[in-house]
Amino acid sequence: TPELPTPEQALKGRPEPEFTLPSRHTVLGNPLAGPYPEGFGIADFGMGCFWGAERKFWQTPGVWTTLAGYQGGSTVNPAYEEVCSGLTGHTEAVRVVYDPAVVSYEQLLKVFWENHDPTQGFRQGNDVGTQYRSAIYTHTPAQEATAQASREAYQKVLTASGHGTITTELLPAQGRPFYAAEPYHQQYLDRNINGYCGIGGTGVACPIGIAEAPSSDE
Repeated sequence: TPELPTPEQALKGRPEPEFTLPSRHTVLGNPLAGPYPEGFGIADFGMGCFWGAERKFWQTPGVWTTLAGYQGGSTVNPAYEEVCSGLTGHTEAVRVVYDPAVVSYEQLLKVFWENHDPTQGFRQGNDVGTQYRSAIYTHTPAQEATAQASREAYQKVLTASGHGTITTELLPAQGRPFYAAEPYHQQYLDRNINGYCGIGGTGVACPIGIAEAPSSDE
């Protein structure tokens, strides 16, 4: 059974990443690591293998750029093989930079909930391990409140459809750095059209309008 390591058990990592990140998104053409336009929001999601998850978000209107990476663990600048060992504590995550005038955080949550099974714990389909756990890391109190409301609303419709309890990790992004993944992971399914995509939803729609939208969700 997969188990998260304690900070003391986790691999130590390295002070700097061992690669140079590509400058621009292969689909959207915008900078991967910034600078990002003023007023745009940042959202971080873990929903299984980040290859398919990233594609779902870059296909969403209003999303300015996406970035595959690792989040929620203890190892500094982890490598993919280390994350897959289960000894870093990270999950595979996607950073989404979005224009709140075009797409709301609530709408991004709908993409998140409907495109994976958030009830599976340390797995997603046939992918088993702590790095495949469902997660939301929030950047503002408004994001946290909206994410909490969406989780409660989606749990109700999941329960009514015979599904189990949501296991999604919902925590502040502060103190949980997002580390970009290696270049070959970025926009993987754009460069590998027939590449593996392990994500799949429950088939249960997430209700939209689940909570009153805050005045600012970036």
